[in-house]
Amino acid sequence: MMGVAQEVWWLVGAALIGAMLGAWANRLLSARWRNKASLVPEAALPTKVALDAGPSSTDPREPAHDDLTDLFEDHDVPGAGPGELTPPPRSAMSDPLTGLASRLMLEDQLASAALRAEARQRRLALLYIDLDGFKAINDSCGYRAGDGLLREVAIRLLTIARSTDTIARVGADEFLMLMDGDPDSAAATLVADRVRQALQRPYQLPGREVRLSCSIGIVLYPDHGSRARLIARADAAMLAAKRAGGNMHCFFDPDMEHDAQDVIDLQRDLRRAIETRTGLELHYQPKVDGRTGHVTGAEALLRWHHPDRGMVSPGVFVPIAERFGLIGSLGQWVTDEACRQMHIWQDLGVNMRVAINLSVHQLRQSDLAERIQESLRRHAVVPDHLTFEITESAAMEDPQASLRLFERLAHVGVHLSIDDFGTGYSSLSYLSKLPASQLKIDRCFVQDVDRDVDARAIVCAVIKLSHALGLTVVAEGVETQAQLDILRRLGCDELQGFLFARPMPARHLQAWLQGHDAVVDREGFADSDFQAGDPEPVSPVRKRHSASDPPTA
Repeated sequence: MMGVAQEVWWLVGAALIGAMLGAWANRLLSARWRNKASLVPEAALPTKVALDAGPSSTDPREPAHDDLTDLFEDHDVPGAGPGELTPPPRSAMSDPLTGLASRLMLEDQLASAALRAEARQRRLALLYIDLDGFKAINDSCGYRAGDGLLREVAIRLLTIARSTDTIARVGADEFLMLMDGDPDSAAATLVADRVRQALQRPYQLPGREVRLSCSIGIVLYPDHGSRARLIARADAAMLAAKRAGGNMHCFFDPDMEHDAQDVIDLQRDLRRAIETRTGLELHYQPKVDGRTGHVTGAEALLRWHHPDRGMVSPGVFVPIAERFGLIGSLGQWVTDEACRQMHIWQDLGVNMRVAINLSVHQLRQSDLAERIQESLRRHAVVPDHLTFEITESAAMEDPQASLRLFERLAHVGVHLSIDDFGTGYSSLSYLSKLPASQLKIDRCFVQDVDRDVDARAIVCAVIKLSHALGLTVVAEGVETQAQLDILRRLGCDELQGFLFARPMPARHLQAWLQGHDAVVDREGFADSDFQAGDPEPVSPVRKRHSASDPPTA
């Protein structure tokens, strides 16, 4: 079986091989850093600060130095002997984890640098650097490994900065770089690109190699406003870069300030919606049997109806929930609400199977299985009717931890599905060990299955492999009759997409099931009854058998 798995995975995408040369360079750099850092206490590593009021001897656009010698140059400090290196005091002026400047120290340096820039009619640049995906790494690898990664990030930033620049750690995974020496937008862009390239190199953590990217917001002084607003506006530009997908930089634009306030307002309103259980709603998209056309279940998808803004896209509020620590509470609400609705359907004779997505953040909750079990118990729902979909990349982020969690969830009695299969770099040997019962092919392959030979070959191989491993296969994103015909010929077990129905509220799904008698016949099949503007519920469904079974006459 593993021979088949290895051959097929060559089609689906082999696991990434670690960049050994980069790892060797990182270890060498870390060793050099430790040798120099031994001169001072670990919690007070020297910080690159702009103490010299004179003009910079280095053009801001020239390459960064290759070694760390200039990072530890002597400064005249009252009470220090000749040639003696005196670190910043253990105070609010330095970050105890990385030895970088604190926000307080950076603000002090920014005030001094702004006065010099005004006097000489020169510019400053401020880069707000936020790590993409650090929380997931921190949660999966542990805080000790996360702290080590942050120290390595600090080292890499220091090697890029010049002797007149200041680097500060201002949040868990957020850094500021103050560039002195009259940098223009081209110089700031060049440095931002170097920062992104440096932080993208692999990180060697205990037992594994990880990669991450960063989002950078840039402001220039005085071009982008008063000194008092620089940090806030750099933060707004960083958020714009993150919303655009991350791993990029953005210069501040006045419209971004309004966007930043929007984020703050949205997280406040989302927190209130979770606490009061108002405005949140689940919509359900049916899944149909690839052979018979019978409805086999539905996927629950979260929607938020804001009291003033109307429907807010999950692509907007889910990242906000993740950034502000609300994703755990939001995920628990989804589980509770789905179980509550399933109980209502059970009372109506509709034993609907429901699938729920689990985020990578929920996977790190130590009591996740117990929370799910309690929701099932409270609403008297049969565990066998509930499926949790976990993305391939999330499952493979920490395979051993995922295996333990999957086993605990399987013990609860719920089904497990690997979502977005084919988009990550997973080990099929691990996938075969997970107690999953279902695999979901990512829509990017489904969309091309009728016009791309390679996509069709991949889908065919995944279906055959899944069946060999005893897994059922779901194809999501089915939108055309041609896609449907091919997927049926290939033996796909279940199908989901706009071709059958759009996601709809529970009350509309009941009427949809009644109207179509839970059987999909494309010749007479109509789209979802649900329209976004429908304000009123439709008539309740009559008592019927399980949606996963053929209807009786």
